[in-house]
Amino acid sequence: MIHRVGSRIALGALALAVLFASGCSAPDAPDPRAVVLPPAGSPPDYQLGGAYEPDPAVGIVARDRTSDPAAGRYSICYVNGFQTQPGERGLWTDEVVLDRDGADVIDPDWPDEALLDTSTPAQRARIAESVAPWIEGCAERGYDAVEFDNLDSYTRSGGAMSLDDNLALASTLVDLAHAHGLAAGQKNAAEATERLHADAGFDFAVVEECLAYDECGAYTAVYGAKVIAIEYTDALPRPFAELCADPDAPASLVLRDRDLTLPGDAAHVFEVCRR
Repeated sequence: MIHRVGSRIALGALALAVLFASGCSAPDAPDPRAVVLPPAGSPPDYQLGGAYEPDPAVGIVARDRTSDPAAGRYSICYVNGFQTQPGERGLWTDEVVLDRDGADVIDPDWPDEALLDTSTPAQRARIAESVAPWIEGCAERGYDAVEFDNLDSYTRSGGAMSLDDNLALASTLVDLAHAHGLAAGQKNAAEATERLHADAGFDFAVVEECLAYDECGAYTAVYGAKVIAIEYTDALPRPFAELCADPDAPASLVLRDRDLTLPGDAAHVFEVCRR
């Protein structure tokens, strides 16, 4: 069973309770169906490494929660909701970080990110209380949506956490986003897409390397054209022009360098499908 509070209505009440507990202002909760979704098929840019003026062809821009949205574009606010962000371990108390033998459990691919402990309702409430002001900040800055990263952190927990645990937290975070008028984006976690949409209420998906790992269908089967895909230069399965022509490729697709560098950096790569 998913550790949820009975219904979407009860979850909405829990989300607003978290807002009050965290000192955030309580917005008028809109109908989640009224949130604005990403424009289908619009070229995206993924600017987590730093904000810069988007290419004129770009209609969707994702940036870190510490950056302002891109003016005139559909803007997605990145929030690391299930692990600590690099350089931000100090924002989290030890009790909400997953511990093993007295040490933080670390993401093996990101050694400066520790897993947040979603294993109990109390832990999830503490995490949501910390994330709630970030979501509110995204809305206040003028973002249209928020994406929650590391939904699959349970797979790195050595059995300490489960998909159901992360789904329960995701449901609360999605309700918080909707309460602030933001669409909520699933980030990766292809294997759980159906449940993340149906049970947690995600509206669209932001996915990395779905063509490289042959996972795009898992997302498009659920979200249709509301899938924003990023491929990286160091792991292309074939030339990017061929990927653009692939009928299985998401309509919103961008090629970026792995470190998401700024223009002017020798490693910077940005390319969209010019259909």
